[in-house]
This record gives sequence, structure tokens and C-alpha cells, in this order.
Amino acid sequence: MYERLTKCPLCKSGLFTNHIIVEDKAISQESFIICACKNCDLWFTNPRPDPDNSTHYYTSDRYISHQKQSKGITDIVYKLVRTYTLRQKLAWINTRYTKKGRLLDFGCGIGHFVRTCQKDGWEAYGMEPNATAAEIARNDLEIPLVPNLQALKQEKKFDVITLFHVLEHVHLLNKTLKILLDRLKKRGLLFIAVPNRDAADASAFKENWAAWDVPRHLYHFNIRSMHYLAERHGCRIVDTLPMKFDSYYVSLLSHQYLGSANTFLKAIQSGYRSNQEAKKHANNYSSLLFVLKKK
Repeated sequence: MYERLTKCPLCKSGLFTNHIIVEDKAISQESFIICACKNCDLWFTNPRPDPDNSTHYYTSDRYISHQKQSKGITDIVYKLVRTYTLRQKLAWINTRYTKKGRLLDFGCGIGHFVRTCQKDGWEAYGMEPNATAAEIARNDLEIPLVPNLQALKQEKKFDVITLFHVLEHVHLLNKTLKILLDRLKKRGLLFIAVPNRDAADASAFKENWAAWDVPRHLYHFNIRSMHYLAERHGCRIVDTLPMKFDSYYVSLLSHQYLGSANTFLKAIQSGYRSNQEAKKHANNYSSLLFVLKKK
């Protein structure tokens, strides 16, 4: 049911240490160790659920990106903000890749971003391993889906491939990136958004930081480890963009986990402080979007 890694999943170094123990407060209430690699600076959940048993940790109506109905006030806020962020993501892509072509949203959830891109003139596809989310995307939004990595190898190449808060969930880290980059055109762009463990809200909430999200998040990146990942796969990072809303949402969940009173007010305060600190210190926002290009 669990797999214990003896080497870093990114650089394959055996030089790593146990760093922090985090409880899965969202679903299982189990505790998991996060290890820190001394070579590439990636942190990773270890041991972790193996691929065949990881579905259990996504089976909850609290896992919003796989649901089409709002269950409570937090979900409603999430989906209201999503309307804005969908347009923002599209704008980020259109300003960096001006000729609309083929786009793949890897880990597309129920397909809202793919639909947004289609409406804007992109030939957009999705790929989603969660069966429930994929069914909604296919049947409700009529999103064309690539079923799996093997099928992806047969696809025509894409101009843009996006992974919005997806890479941290992928068991086969290097293999998946290799396949994605093989399906990306020479001058194409790869957009990877991940939580940033060096953000001020991560330091403030410590083991209660909601963006650890163990064991669904297998990897916990910072700017240094993302640069290592890009270099390892023959890419360079051409832009790094802040995802400023994430600090508020992560702070809201973190305060809920702590049982704080006035969670919405405190989340606004925590999120604002985190963004202000990021402005002053090395762009360390709660989440960052990295734009990669092949060398």
C-alpha cells in the first residue's frame, strides 16, 4: 500500500533526511514524513501511497478540483476566485505564446481551463487520471481527453502544455516530464504551477500549512529545486509568476485546520502578509508559476 523511497525522486541522490511530520487533516488524519534532499533541495513525502492505492486519498467531496457542485462557503469562495484565475491563466499564456495552436492541460480536473482555452480559439485538450473528474470533463463539458501517458506518446506535438498544481501529485516525476517535453514543440512553452515551501505563509503555519497536503502532494518545491528540475530536463526557466490568490486560500484552509475563530478575516490578514513579504524577499509567493522552454 505504501512505497518507501531510498533515493530522491528527482536527482536520485541517497543523501536525504527526515525533515518534518505532517498530518493529513483534509481526509485521512494519517501522519506522513517529509524528507529533504541535500543535493537538489527537493522535499518529498516518504513513505507515500503507491499509485494503486493513492485514489483513497482523493476520495472526498472536500477535494474541490474533482467536484462540480459547491458543498460549503469555502468551496464557493474557491470557485468564485477560479472564474478570475481562469482568465488570468489564459492571459499569461496568450502574452507569452501569441499564436494560438495546440494546448494540453495535464491534470485538467473537470476541464474548466480547457474549456476556457477552447472558447479563446485554442485547440485544447485535457488529461486527467481521476476517473470521477475525467467523466465530468468528458460528459458535462465535452472536453477531448488524452486517456493516459501511453496514448500521449502518440499525440501530435503541442505548442503549450500546462500543469497547474499537478506536478506535485505525479508519482513518476522524471518519466512524466520526459514524455511531456517530448510532446512539446521545439519553441513551445511548459507552464508549471506549484506551491512554494519558502513562502511566508509556510513559515507561519509550519506543519499546519495546508499546501503540504500530504500524501496527495508527493513533492514540495521551492525556487532552487525547480531550477534543478528544469536543468535536469534540458530546459531553462524563462519567467516566474506569482499566484497571489493562493496565499489567501491556503491561509483559509490552514486556519480551519487550526480551529481558528474568524477564519476568513484571519485568512485575509495572513494571505496579505505573505504576499507583502514575497514582494520584499525573492519573489517567494505562496504559489509560483514557472514558464519553461527547451534549451
